This record gives sequence, C-alpha cells and structure tokens, in this order.
Amino acid sequence: MRKIRFRPQDTAEPFRIDEVADPVPGPGQLLVTTEVVGVSLGLVRTLRTGTAATPGPGGEMVGRVAALGAGVEGFQVGDRVAGVVFEDVYAQSVLAVPAMVTAVPPRVTSADALVLVRGGLVALSALRAGRFEKGDSVLVTAAASGAGHLAVQLARTLGASRVVAAVGSADKAEFVRGCGADEVVFYAQDSWGDPVDLVLDGVGGDLVQRGVDALSSHGRLVAFSAGGGTVDVGSLLGDLKSVIGFSIGLISRREPELIEQRRAELWDLHGAGRLRPAHEALPLDQVGKAVELIESRGNLGRVLLHTT
Repeated sequence: MRKIRFRPQDTAEPFRIDEVADPVPGPGQLLVTTEVVGVSLGLVRTLRTGTAATPGPGGEMVGRVAALGAGVEGFQVGDRVAGVVFEDVYAQSVLAVPAMVTAVPPRVTSADALVLVRGGLVALSALRAGRFEKGDSVLVTAAASGAGHLAVQLARTLGASRVVAAVGSADKAEFVRGCGADEVVFYAQDSWGDPVDLVLDGVGGDLVQRGVDALSSHGRLVAFSAGGGTVDVGSLLGDLKSVIGFSIGLISRREPELIEQRRAELWDLHGAGRLRPAHEALPLDQVGKAVELIESRGNLGRVLLHTT
C-alpha cells in the first residue's frame, strides 16, 4: 500500500510516499481500506512545529472494512465506515477502533461522509452546547471552514432567525451566502453589525473577545477552536453573557450514544437535502498542495485526499 511519511525537518521534501505492507489488525481493531482522508489545520501545525515521528498523525477517514481483529463485533468485511483513527491516517490502509467509526449510509458519497463525520458532528454539537433554539440569531466564525460552513447550514435549516458568517476575506462571501448566511462580515471590520444570541467561534485568538462583543444580552459564545484566546470577564457581566468551552472528544468518550444520535440526525438531514457538504479534493500525491491550501486559509469547505 501507499503511505505518506511526514518529515517536518526536511523543508525540501516534507512529504514522501512510501510503499509499505498493510498493517495487521490486533485484538479489537479493524483494518480499513481507505477511500478518502481529511487534511486539517492540526496537520499543518504538526508539520510546522513537529519533528519526524513514527507513527504518523491521525485524523478522519472513510473506507471499507478489509479485516477484523479478534473480538470485534458489529462489523463485517466490506462494511463502509467513517470515523477517526489515532495514527497513520494518510495511507491506503489504516487500523481503526470500532468505537471511533460508524457505518456510512449506502447513498452517501465518501467525500460527503468525510465532511460530515467530524465537521458536521462538531458543528451540530457546538450548536447544542450553545443551547440553540429556533428563532435565535447566530454568528459563525471560520464560516467557510470544514465545520464552519456546516454550522451555517445547520443554523439556517434548524430555524435561526438570522445567520451571520464571519470570514477573513471577501472571496469567501459568495460561498458562505450559498450556505445560507443572511449577512457576511469580515474579521477586520470595526463592527460585526447587530448583536446576536449565539456565536460559534472556530478561530480563537483575538476573535474570541470580538465574538463576546458581538453578543446580545444573555448571549452565549461557544469556543471550539484550538487557537486559544482570552476574554475580559468584565465584558460578560453587565449583559449576562457567557462563554462555553467545547470539545467533541470528551463527548465521544463519555457519551457515545449521544454521538450516534447526532450522527443519525446528520445523515437524515443530508438525505433530505438540507445539508450540502462542501469539499476540495486532491489525490494522495498532492498532499503538499492540500497543506498549502489549508495554511493559506484558501479552502472552501473541507480539504481531503483520495487514496484510491
């Protein structure tokens, strides 16, 4: 099989595709032949700050079960699955833990499944964490990202009264309007317009406080970015605003039944035509181009690699 070897210290050739043997599933593992794998900002950060390591980074994938390790139940060879693996995801075969993958409905394409399995789950769960209710106004930062564009769509389809998309550049405005945004604002603007009930922040840094400032009385900001950021607590007090930290990982570990319920909801919304996952796909040997797309923030939707 083909597998990408990452060499962060080699600036001339940070990626190399090796031919290696397929891994062998151990007890409690699935061997999955991948069809697509996701490229994320986390991978970019690893490449810019990390060192060469074995195993390689993990991430999202979609593929078919090729073999079962001892003790695995609930899956059969040939099943289409999507989910997250913890290491060496950038390969034509990966080892997965059953608890971290889910069955893909027959009519869902591999690319759509890849976008929904993580980004859709984050977007929907962040809305729920923010106590979203029909009629709320919502602002989404990183609105053209893999999770952000789905958060815009979900807010619209679940009954938001007004959806504001915050992006870094004007060339993304048409895309996020097509996802259902009523208004588009840019990070550099002095004001993001009328206050909103809920902010979903997928950027972090200085935009966390900008998001708090954009809230109406009793407004909530859900912070789900790894980008950090600080908030002036005094800016929360007068209007009873709140900031909510969110991580899909904790829910996945503690409430697997809830994760399955939300994935089922996403599949249903997609099947009804109410969610339209966007992606930019490249072949496996163009991983460098995919990383550049993410690093430059030029992507519209999810970036993925075809492995077949």
